[in-house]
Amino acid sequence: MTEESAHGGGAAERAIATDGGEPTDGDEGVVRRDRFSGGPARSFLSSLAADRRIFAADLEVDRAHTVMLAERDIIGDDVAGEILTALDAIEVDGHGSLPDGEDVHEAIETAVIERIGAEGGKMHTARSRNDEVAACIRYRLREDVLEAIETTLALRESLIDVADDHRETIMPGYTHLQPAQPTTVAHWALAYEGAVRRDTERLLAAYGRINESPLGGAAFAGTTFDIDRERTADLLGFEGVVENSMDAASSRDFLLETTQALSTHATTLSGLAEDVIIFANRGFVDLADDYSSTSSIMPQKKNPDTLELVRAVAGDAAGGVQGLTTTLKGLPRAYNRDLQRATTHAWETVDAVTEASEVAAGAVATADWDEETLAAEAGEGFSTATGVADLLAANGLPFRTAHELVAIAAEGGADYDALEAAAQEVLGESLEAHVDREAVKAALDPVESVASRDSQGGPAPEAVAPQLEAARESLATDADDLASLTDALEAAHERLRSEVNGYV
Repeated sequence: MTEESAHGGGAAERAIATDGGEPTDGDEGVVRRDRFSGGPARSFLSSLAADRRIFAADLEVDRAHTVMLAERDIIGDDVAGEILTALDAIEVDGHGSLPDGEDVHEAIETAVIERIGAEGGKMHTARSRNDEVAACIRYRLREDVLEAIETTLALRESLIDVADDHRETIMPGYTHLQPAQPTTVAHWALAYEGAVRRDTERLLAAYGRINESPLGGAAFAGTTFDIDRERTADLLGFEGVVENSMDAASSRDFLLETTQALSTHATTLSGLAEDVIIFANRGFVDLADDYSSTSSIMPQKKNPDTLELVRAVAGDAAGGVQGLTTTLKGLPRAYNRDLQRATTHAWETVDAVTEASEVAAGAVATADWDEETLAAEAGEGFSTATGVADLLAANGLPFRTAHELVAIAAEGGADYDALEAAAQEVLGESLEAHVDREAVKAALDPVESVASRDSQGGPAPEAVAPQLEAARESLATDADDLASLTDALEAAHERLRSEVNGYV
């Protein structure tokens, strides 16, 4: 992932030995001059092993660039055919067969030249490894982000299914991990579905900014050759180009944005995992064996290990954001070798978060909710107190007076008798002077309390219904968008292959 010139065959041709145009046995590669081909820091400079991830992307970028060069009569069709044939052979042989080099781009170019001679150096005409690597990163990252989006959709589908199955399953709700108000499993599941939906939206938005081609920006100042950047963008499935050539070669904000979006999703996953871990501890939910483990010494235990690891991924993702931000901070414009270290943070983050999202989706989909235990615990800690206070306020008492009355009752037993005693203390009269006894008893019941909370977005089954509908509609829309983006990449791949076949 290193800087290179953008002139004709350039350094590649100048580096070839003069004995008939083939590299000598002693050459480390044919892209760098001898002065820069070795030394004790060579392994430190090299990213070849790490570049395995973008090996296929680099071949596609090479193909698109070569086809464009031939179409623009910058290189001959016969030379293009030889280069493209060599690239196909290199693909078959695989990354492991590449010659030594500073990076995958140099190694592939060297391999082409070793196969067809000096003419192979013409594949690098009118570009630099600066715009080349930027194109390869974007090309591969698109696939990774689409996979990550797919896992968010799977998780949302799991949450929607849970909500649909448990519209009326009462459960305790918490704030500060203290019993607060009764709610439903559906309401809880849809709360996370909404958060994951926004995570999907952030990744889709990031994808749009990834999906622009930097190819043709060259080292940073463009090229003297009559290239067609829109053509290579089309062949590679990019929606357009990064217009400014300096911006094209040097910018990595798309990496940072993507890593931040993934970190946000990891934070959502961590909260979901924490909730389910706590619920499992309290007997509210039973995780499937596939998403649990047991102790090596305590055979009775069933541990939510997978979700604990999901929870931990948030720290890894936050570290990726911090590492990438620090790497990019303060870099002068145009290419700097620091950028070689930037992509590692993004690759590690996208892999970890995608896997965690997939695991979370499976854990949620296969978990078994204990409806009896949930119902029994739904009213713990006088969780219907707010409903009683609301009832009193609806019947004319100032809410703060009602709040004080219910707070006193909570200390005295949290039942109707305690409320009556509190009314005598606070109001100096019976509770029935303000509200019907049966209405109060209904407000004290968790099921009735939930049913009464039918405001938009609330937990009442009739309020959950439109939330479920909106969630399904949004999921379908995002699934269609994902399919369209995936199809567009596949169509571009086939389009490029068709063009390549015209030369080989």
